[in-house]
Amino acid sequence: MPGYGIWGPTEGRGVLPWSWAEERLASSHRYWVASVGPAGQPHAMPVWGVWLTGSLWFSTGGRSRKARNLEADPRCVVHIEDGAEPVVVEGTAQPLRDAAVLGEVLAAYEEKYAERPPEVAENPIFRVRPRRAFGLIESADEFAASATRWDFDG
Repeated sequence: MPGYGIWGPTEGRGVLPWSWAEERLASSHRYWVASVGPAGQPHAMPVWGVWLTGSLWFSTGGRSRKARNLEADPRCVVHIEDGAEPVVVEGTAQPLRDAAVLGEVLAAYEEKYAERPPEVAENPIFRVRPRRAFGLIESADEFAASATRWDFDG
């Protein structure tokens, strides 16, 4: 974040640990998914989801704009609803096709929301694997020292 006075990774107390981000990703009730439409227009919508095995899993309507966008171009950005301690994930969304994993995702979803997502045959579940993520603590005394970027393989 050039121009914001952000400290380097060896200054102050250092960068935030990835465990800090994962705690927020796991506990968030809603996530915002931003995708790109067919004419290049941005599209953002809130979803319910679960953070599991290092990825965000969320359900959406099979004919929804976000599902159609992600089928055509899987690149997306997802962030939690907390603006004071945000976590933003850039990644790629892939539809869940592994029946063995489906049970685990459905169980985690039901445990979190006390219900299952709509019928998965018509309403896909997507997995977003992080390629890059950002986090920070907004408070004045933490902002400059906490802004962190994490990069992941493929």
